[in-house]
Amino acid sequence: MSATLQLKAYAKINLGLDVVRKREDGYHEVRMIMQTIKLFDKLTFRVIDEDEIRIKTNLGFLAVDENNLVYKAIKLIKDTYGIKKGMEVDLFKVIPVAAGMAGGSTDCATALFGAAKLYGLHLSKKELMEMGVKLGADVPYCVMRGTALSEGIGEILTPLPAMPDCTILIAKPPISVSTKFVYEHLDSKESYEHPDIDGIMDAIKEKNIEGIADKLGNVLETVTIPEYPVIQEIKEYMKKNGALNAVMSGSGPTVFGIYRDEEKAQKAKEELLSSKLAGHAFVVEPFNINTV
Repeated sequence: MSATLQLKAYAKINLGLDVVRKREDGYHEVRMIMQTIKLFDKLTFRVIDEDEIRIKTNLGFLAVDENNLVYKAIKLIKDTYGIKKGMEVDLFKVIPVAAGMAGGSTDCATALFGAAKLYGLHLSKKELMEMGVKLGADVPYCVMRGTALSEGIGEILTPLPAMPDCTILIAKPPISVSTKFVYEHLDSKESYEHPDIDGIMDAIKEKNIEGIADKLGNVLETVTIPEYPVIQEIKEYMKKNGALNAVMSGSGPTVFGIYRDEEKAQKAKEELLSSKLAGHAFVVEPFNINTV
């Protein structure tokens, strides 16, 4: 067994997010276009002799016990393969928490990979993805990464061609949004407009960044924007300041805008932070690995 390993856990955005229906088991069937971005947490793993899982983090409010997805991932690996040695993890969070960017899921996916590697298990990406679905709907995608169509409850993944090069401005307002609240209120709506998921896929295949931007859409905005108008304010600010288009990611409250001009994105980032519309803001690029 190796002793130490440091890995990056990359965030995601949703270029398109549609809810197809609510299932009888309470889960929602979705069609989403997922995209990994170059914004990441850092996880350092160390094998220890004691049969324990210890997690340290730079954020004092994060759980570091069995309620943490990193802990759950390592425990699943240990229990599945009967491993007695323990693991110590330093988790350095950069991805905003509860932001619609799969921060917890990507840390979980990275922990599956890291634990498997350090414990000397030669698990394929497919095997890790199959384990990941037991821990959360976004975890298999976070193992896979890249550009993908996500269906079912998020576990049916189809790789897509890489997203064209562009600059992406990420801005999270200083609020928290409950995913449960968003989906419950979406269910109560009689009808809502669905984003053009197939149109986004066509634009990706054509490597047409303007076409992708034009069709960005997230059905969950129909709930979050009336409840949290700051999300619409950030979208409008980005569009007036160089973005080809802007949309909310996941269940929010993070908004991202697609830019061709990095300087305009950087300027918009500074102004969003100084105006207090955003509590966190980052200028990033797509991160593309589309091999399963």
